[in-house]
Amino acid sequence: MTRLSVEMLAADTAEPITSAGHAQLGIAVLAGIAVIVLLITKFKLHAFLALTIGSLALGAFAGAPLDKVIASFTAGLGSTVAGVGVLIALGAILGKMLADSGGADQVVDTILAKWGGAGPQHLPHEGGGGRRASGRSMPWAMVLIASVIGLPLFFEVGVVLLIPVVLMVAKRGNYSLMRIGIPALAGLSVMHGLVPPHPGPLVAIDAVGANLGVTLALGVLIAIPTVIIAGPVFARFAARWVDVPAPERMIPQRASDELDRRPSFGATLATILLPVVLMLAKALVDIVVDDPGSTVQRVFDVAGSPLIALLAAVLLGIFTLARPAGFSKERVQGMVEKGLAPIAGILLIVGAGGGFKQTLIDSGVGQMVLEISEDWSIPALLLAWLIAVASRLATGSATVATVSAAGLVAPLAADMSTTHAALLVLAIGAGSLFFSHVNDAGFWLVKEYFGLNVGQTIKTWSVMETIISVVAGALVLLLSLII
Repeated sequence: MTRLSVEMLAADTAEPITSAGHAQLGIAVLAGIAVIVLLITKFKLHAFLALTIGSLALGAFAGAPLDKVIASFTAGLGSTVAGVGVLIALGAILGKMLADSGGADQVVDTILAKWGGAGPQHLPHEGGGGRRASGRSMPWAMVLIASVIGLPLFFEVGVVLLIPVVLMVAKRGNYSLMRIGIPALAGLSVMHGLVPPHPGPLVAIDAVGANLGVTLALGVLIAIPTVIIAGPVFARFAARWVDVPAPERMIPQRASDELDRRPSFGATLATILLPVVLMLAKALVDIVVDDPGSTVQRVFDVAGSPLIALLAAVLLGIFTLARPAGFSKERVQGMVEKGLAPIAGILLIVGAGGGFKQTLIDSGVGQMVLEISEDWSIPALLLAWLIAVASRLATGSATVATVSAAGLVAPLAADMSTTHAALLVLAIGAGSLFFSHVNDAGFWLVKEYFGLNVGQTIKTWSVMETIISVVAGALVLLLSLII
């Protein structure tokens, strides 16, 4: 959603749906979030239903008429799905195409081979005489693979896709599982929290009216040092704290093992990076040209819009990924359908999060947060990070944390510059990754795949997530002092 549409939506709902004071609104927010947390954690209710019920509870505790609360929620849900839903769908299709065609495996194998080792299909077995990657270079290779593969993929999909590679490299190359696994997880997690077109950053961009291209550029800038510190650097300590072998039972067959041929490395990489390049080019042209009437700027405004950029990548992927893998038109069609099926839950959660955000704003909570931040002299970026951290710890969901924090701090972006609005999005994204624990599905995914117990998962995965959150949050604050 553009800044103009956000402003129009704000204009339509300028009058709060309740006249409650700060104390009542504060209680309403806590009650609404408490309802969401209890429903998700204790009663194991789906996040979509929990967010819907929590939004109604928030309005009720704030003393707002129920019909107006419902109108705010549905308006927020509709606008969020309209602005973000198609992008999530296109990203899911591209990710499915990348996985099924063997393109992801091709990127993995090529990078591993270039970094001094052989691809997973050619790694030497224990005691073999083949070449082996050096212990120092392999973590860097894994973080590079995860960062590239993680651009178009949802976190859970990226984990499922890369875990076989991590386990095979660790097993056959005699490497510490944590030394190889932590960099891969860090690359995926940083992309998930900080870099669009992942759902979390897109929702925050939509909520605060930030510029997507600028957010993408700053997100990549912050992601690089963050993933280095939380990945290869922290992996050294994690490997000492938790020394476990790769569980053989969790090494599944890779998608490309059943294919006669697969896409080339160059074509696959070009397809993955196309939307990123188009969106960054749009941001650069907007800065350099800065003339809305210019033909060049108008062309890049269209080509670099998220919808067109992702659509172009999907269409290109048909010719660079599906066709080289030997897929028929019917198989491509089926692959698109299978790619869309798993995201129904994600779309509903994101949409309900948008409804919760709009209920917060229309109840006057956003204005209350703005006034409190001024009275307490809390920097807006730090406040956004802290709110996202609190929501993450309570709900376990990075997406829920992002949409909740974005809804609360959206009014703070009204007087911000383009760069600071982008940094506000990144502060929210950084906070949403803080200390994943037992109420996070990702926690259990990592635990089971790596064959860890709860304590070992906390020492490795949970600490890694906390490092990402703190380092990225600190870099956001540092950049805000410079730009």
